[in-house]
Amino acid sequence: MTYEGRDFREFQLQIVRIRIAFRQCVQRTLRRHGISITFEMLQVLSCLWREQGATQQRLAERTAKSKASLSSLMNNLEKRGYIERREEPLDRRNKRVYLTAEGERFWQQIWPVLSELYADLERRFGKSFLQQMATDLTRIQDALDEI
Repeated sequence: MTYEGRDFREFQLQIVRIRIAFRQCVQRTLRRHGISITFEMLQVLSCLWREQGATQQRLAERTAKSKASLSSLMNNLEKRGYIERREEPLDRRNKRVYLTAEGERFWQQIWPVLSELYADLERRFGKSFLQQMATDLTRIQDALDEI
């Protein structure tokens, strides 16, 4: 197998393009349903829906955000009443993040919208294709992490 610079460049561009297209698709879908939240805020809420009480460090890793940009997101989510940060009893510097009752209600409002978006993709491509794509992308990420 020979290395083709243009093939690598195309691979790189497609990864960036799919990320941008996905983000824009989610934002359009939310706007269409009158849901006023940024994609980044949605990422944090989604993580907390799966893992209540996550540390801020864990959220930064799961959302691929720096601690500084995550801190700003968290401040905005707190102002909206969707999350709360609680100090660890044994280490007050460490905080865990929880969805509030309002955050839970908000998540229940947007979850059907996101589910329908995924269902649309599933209708277009098929469940097995999307599952295989997720597996392949995870393999690529794991390989990149090793290099």
